[in-house]
Amino acid sequence: MARPGTPTLPKAETIETLLARAKLSGGLSCAVADPHSGEILEGRAANAVLPPASVTKAVTALYALDRLGPNHRFRTRLIATKPVQNGVLQGDLILAGGGDPTLDTEALAQLAKTLKASGLREVRGRFLLYAGALPYLRQIDDSQPDHVGYNPAISGLSLNYNRVHFEWKRAGAGWGVTMDARSANYRPEVQISRMAVIKRQVPVYTYQQKGSTDHWTVASGALGKGGARWLPVRRPDLYAGEVFRTLARAHGIVLPKEKVVKSLPGGTTLATHQSPILREILRGMLKYSTNLSAEMVGLAATQSGGKSPSSLRTSGQAMTRWAKQRLGMQQAKFLDHSGLGDGSRLSAQDMVAALTTAQARTQLGPLLKQITLRDAKGKPNTRHPLKVVAKTGTLNFASSLAGYVTAPDGRQMAFAIFTADDKRRRVLKKDERERPEGGRAWNRRSKSLQQTLLERWGGVYGG
Repeated sequence: MARPGTPTLPKAETIETLLARAKLSGGLSCAVADPHSGEILEGRAANAVLPPASVTKAVTALYALDRLGPNHRFRTRLIATKPVQNGVLQGDLILAGGGDPTLDTEALAQLAKTLKASGLREVRGRFLLYAGALPYLRQIDDSQPDHVGYNPAISGLSLNYNRVHFEWKRAGAGWGVTMDARSANYRPEVQISRMAVIKRQVPVYTYQQKGSTDHWTVASGALGKGGARWLPVRRPDLYAGEVFRTLARAHGIVLPKEKVVKSLPGGTTLATHQSPILREILRGMLKYSTNLSAEMVGLAATQSGGKSPSSLRTSGQAMTRWAKQRLGMQQAKFLDHSGLGDGSRLSAQDMVAALTTAQARTQLGPLLKQITLRDAKGKPNTRHPLKVVAKTGTLNFASSLAGYVTAPDGRQMAFAIFTADDKRRRVLKKDERERPEGGRAWNRRSKSLQQTLLERWGGVYGG
């Protein structure tokens, strides 16, 4: 019996009635199943394929756990090509990335501190960067606007999710701007990414790569009194190298300008930073829907098979083959690991098939984010009788939700809900993709439909 004051589930209505009330344009694919037997309890167009958006990351998590193992760690190393004698390195110092998607300025600062503690005072050779642990890719999806921070470059040596912090403040008749690699305790300014304020209203941003440097302009009419945002970095290896050089200088170690090498020279490791274990990286990836983490762990999982993928598309295809073999996802097509790209397709039936595997129940389920459902006024309702852990997914005119729902009587069900209006998605121009007209209202209607479907299933199948 529910305790006094606990909300009850609304009267169950048919899926068709709920869909009609939602007034949601486009298609719907949904299914709910018993998580142990895999029996589908109910669905609508369950085998129709739609863009999975960031629900893709749930499959990527399973892929990485299977191929790399939950306790896998990524290493970033400082390597000396010759012995250090009396504090002097006659050879080269190498900052070698190991594909760590979580490497940040704090970690580089600790590496610099460890290097100083090792006794090193001077480097007479070169300062080299090795980023070949993963393929270099200029961006995740080339159809996105240049300035969105969720679409950075990919490299085996990455920093701060390959984003630079741009901040502006009104200063007299103009604005003072900074570009830095900030973290909790450090704010090293960088030259690899530069910003100029231009007197105009639109476009808000322009981007041009000159040599290895990112050159941005921003419209003065969009700045106001001040603000900040993260912008993507297109050469994360050089970004990490410049920041490390600044941090090393703070410890009295002056390094020459960084240079990228394609193969890793041999030598002695002077300092190592280890990432958190993969399980915790994936927990954060699923909670914050971090595109870079998904792509890097997905590429690493593919590469663990012995062949380095040349692109996200080839790595996504490898994950597709794995998902068909291991998860029973017969219609799945993945062209990346984050779901940011347009070409991936997935059905609710296939997603439910994956969620009802023992691997998903035991390894993915505990990593999924708790979803708080809403009351009739649209406010978060922490006392809602349904408990949901799931992965959300949002693209322009595409919204998805997949995971596990627990009914008031304790019965758990696996579910997947995909909605998308492909017609509206196809006509969007590149500069409309960050905030398309009508996109927010469409997304609100989709999320409302998702909740009413969960409430139906909880009421009908939860006892």
